[in-house]
Amino acid sequence: MSRVLLFTGKGGVGKTTLAAATAASLAAHGRKALVVSTDPAHSLGDALDVRLGAAPSEVDTGLFACQIDPRGLVDEAWGELRGHLRTVLAGAGVNELDAEELTVLPGVEELLALAEVRRLASVGPWEVVVVDCGPTAETLRLLSLPEAFAGYLERLFPTHRRVVRGLLAGVAGTGTVEKWDATADALSRLAERLDALRSMLADPSSCSVRLVLTPERVVAAETRRTLTALALQGIRVDSVIANRLVPSPGSARGGAATWLRTRRHEQDAVLAELTGIGEIRTVDHRASEPVGVPALLEVASQLYGSEDPLPAASVAESLLEVSGSGRGLDARYSLRIALPLAEDTELDLARVGDDLALTVDRRRRLVALPSLLRRCIVTGAEMDSGGVTVGFRPDPSLWR
Repeated sequence: MSRVLLFTGKGGVGKTTLAAATAASLAAHGRKALVVSTDPAHSLGDALDVRLGAAPSEVDTGLFACQIDPRGLVDEAWGELRGHLRTVLAGAGVNELDAEELTVLPGVEELLALAEVRRLASVGPWEVVVVDCGPTAETLRLLSLPEAFAGYLERLFPTHRRVVRGLLAGVAGTGTVEKWDATADALSRLAERLDALRSMLADPSSCSVRLVLTPERVVAAETRRTLTALALQGIRVDSVIANRLVPSPGSARGGAATWLRTRRHEQDAVLAELTGIGEIRTVDHRASEPVGVPALLEVASQLYGSEDPLPAASVAESLLEVSGSGRGLDARYSLRIALPLAEDTELDLARVGDDLALTVDRRRRLVALPSLLRRCIVTGAEMDSGGVTVGFRPDPSLWR
């Protein structure tokens, strides 16, 4: 399986250029690289100055590129399965209009595009797959789809399909049961693909994200929220890149120099406020748009210098850490949930059975509690820039 690097950022920050530059640099240093666009805008071909199709093509020595066509993937991979599902639902007594609506799954195009990225990462000669994703909001939705989609399938077509099979036999006859078996097999294969996608996204040795921003306060604020949202989903960000820094005019005078000095001062102030998110790489604003492999290699040279654009794979860090003291009913425990949080982050916690429902800026995740804490009561929570600390004490009705 190839390493996967996902480039995303607010629309217009230059992520396509930096994704293409990274892939070109990897190829120039002897690594075969594939750069893929899942962005509906599809400007990757413009950056490389070549025409691209849905199938990978070699645009330079060791550098391959393609633009995924989600509509074509839907027609090919989902169309037939959707037809089977409509037939089964109609045979079970669901009217045609309801069956049509039940098989229209929001996000299926994006989901299949992500599945195609994983497929490409598992075939071909490339060592790295660099993905030019859509704008941040679309990418966050895309990366949450495998889990959401798997939950939808489980509710609509339970894993324990013998129950469904028996129901169909009672209301629709043997023919529909046979169709259900064929459809359930196809759904099982789809579920396996979803599990593989979720595993890839959560494995920092296989996949990581590179966030691109421009030094503007609105963009920087969105970048902070994105860092939190990705951490909440268990997806690693290995680099933050600040693009289009204007050059410093030095001691030059005049209207243009004053404008540059003021603008650069504002940009430096924005970057200085982005504390606690690790190293930020920077790329200068160029007088001419970098188009074509030679120009992209110049961008990569400033971005990475003499460093390897593909650092060594990292080990997954634990999102949760439990600590405590005392014995019996007098014991007190703390659960630390590591997340990068801004001062204005909206946070909500709720206990849902054996899970802790954590909602950050309207993004929700169920955190499975360690077995010890399942027998405890939540006593409170505190938030800081590095995460959330939740307090627990033993529940007398459950503690032994």
